[in-house]
This record gives sequence, structure tokens and C-alpha cells, in this order.
Amino acid sequence: MQAIIRLANRDDEPFLWQMLYYAAHMDEDGESSPDAAKSNPDLRKYVEEWGQESDLGVLALHPQSQQPIGAAWVRLLKGEQKTFSYIDDDIPELAIAVLPEYVGQGIGTQMLRHLLQAAREVYPAIVLSVRVTNPAFHLYQRLGFEIVGTGTNRVGTESYTMVYRFL
Repeated sequence: MQAIIRLANRDDEPFLWQMLYYAAHMDEDGESSPDAAKSNPDLRKYVEEWGQESDLGVLALHPQSQQPIGAAWVRLLKGEQKTFSYIDDDIPELAIAVLPEYVGQGIGTQMLRHLLQAAREVYPAIVLSVRVTNPAFHLYQRLGFEIVGTGTNRVGTESYTMVYRFL
């Protein structure tokens, strides 16, 4: 499906919370509502008060209804917000998700390509954390992300830290 891709703005924060739930695979961790991301200290830093100067993201909209069906965004997480995939204060961390009914239709690839193009103008690189078992790992590899480390994620399983460096 060819989605409409647009830049994310402050008004998109409610949808980003929903996407964070899927990006963090909270449903696999026993959570039943996207509201769980808001109360999770490891996750809320990815969306809380979205729209800061350094925030950058895109939304995928359904081509007919123009309703949001996915989001990809980066945010600088430094100081007390650092995650185990932290590399540098100038390198933001990526979060990306698509509504379950649109997974496998190329929407993630479309969003990520748009986001990488926009981020190229602002950041030297982008970092992400992906569970070793997540099929999206192959998307990240295909688009040029490289594994730079492994670690234990917030639920106790193994994740890769991957970086995309802009040349």
C-alpha cells in the first residue's frame, strides 16, 4: 500500500502514544491498552511532551481515509533519559510502529525512508533498539542500520543496538 507520509506535529501526541504501545510490543508483555505506555517510566520519555525543538517524526496516513496508520519518530534521550542504546547526546533514538492490520504492507519502509531523509539534515546518525526476535530487524539492516551492540531490554530479553550513520 502506498501511504501518504507527512511530518508529525504536536497534535499527533495521542497517536504517538498508541504507536509507542505497538513499537514496544507491550501487547506481547501482557499489557492490554496503549495507556500503559504513559505510566511506564522506561517508555514515556519517547512521547511525553512531544513537539520539542529536537523532535522529528513522520506519520503514515491511509491513502483513502487519510487516517493515521503508522508513525516513525526520533527523539534525543540524554541525561536521566538515556537508554542502554545511548551513543551520544547528538544522536536521537528511533521509535516506529504500524497499526497491526497494516503490518507487512511496506508502510514501515516508507515511513523510515522519509524520516531518514528529514533527519539527515539535522542529526549525524540515528540509533535504535530492536529485540533480536523482531522481524523488523531485517528492515533496519536492509536500509543500512548496523549492529553496534547487544543488551538486555526492559523486559529481560536480548536486543540489538543499531545505528544508521549519515555520510
